[in-house]
Amino acid sequence: MQENDTEYMREKMAEYRKELEPLVRYLPWLEQATDKTASSVYRGNGLDSPNALAVPVYDATLMSFIKEATASAFMDRNYLYVYTRKSIKSPEDERRLIESADYKSWDVLCGILSNYVLGGRTRAILWSQGASERIFYLCVSKMLQIVTEWNAERNLK
Repeated sequence: MQENDTEYMREKMAEYRKELEPLVRYLPWLEQATDKTASSVYRGNGLDSPNALAVPVYDATLMSFIKEATASAFMDRNYLYVYTRKSIKSPEDERRLIESADYKSWDVLCGILSNYVLGGRTRAILWSQGASERIFYLCVSKMLQIVTEWNAERNLK
């Protein structure tokens, strides 16, 4: 790696670390999150008819995480391209790719995270699924691990 490449990566890792800070504080909650803790369904007061509209109600912590993640530089509006390129079909595929990710595949982590955060705007189930399938937890913790290890390998702060 040339000196220019090292300087560029140093800057990128510093940017990533700064962007990760707001998301990292949610890791303890995300680690414990389940489908039941992430969301519930509101059916109204005494509205048990089959025509009643069920409205998902999300945990305040999950919604705060979604808001922070949406505002981060990690959101990739072309996340579907990552899914096509990597042939991602299931949460197992996502977990496998997250586990094997390194700094060279940062775009894959961003694509998976974006699928759940941005995709949840139109498919509400994705937000609670991202928490219950541990995708949010795995993505953020893997990103933190990559940044921390990259800096440690080069004795950087």
